[in-house]
Amino acid sequence: MKLEKITITATIAADKQKVWDYYTHPEHITQWNFADPSWHCPTASNDLQPGGQYFARMEAKDGSFGFDFIANYTDIQPGENFTYQFGDRTATVNFSENNGNTELTISFDPETENSVELQRNGWQAILNNFKHYTENN
Repeated sequence: MKLEKITITATIAADKQKVWDYYTHPEHITQWNFADPSWHCPTASNDLQPGGQYFARMEAKDGSFGFDFIANYTDIQPGENFTYQFGDRTATVNFSENNGNTELTISFDPETENSVELQRNGWQAILNNFKHYTENN
């Protein structure tokens, strides 16, 4: 049974180009791509083109656990949105300008090991971390 996509969103007090750049450039990804301050993203790479690969290493700062998040881009509309596939799941990231702010919306297929609520909260925490980083740099 395919579960309904999970959608999260944030309004970022920055123009769309800055939000796009901070979301897609590896030097920024490593600064925000974690849900909790006890975690970090020590490395990231991003080949932002159809067929290109996104890679981010996420791990606990104490070294107790970590994992690689790897995805392949299937569609990119520069500055507007992109879709990527990770395993048998997909995610779409949309950027839309609204009165000088940027609405960032992510819709993704849930996995079946963790509850929808846990997944939504985890992805939203990462997005909130992105918002804080982008607005303060």
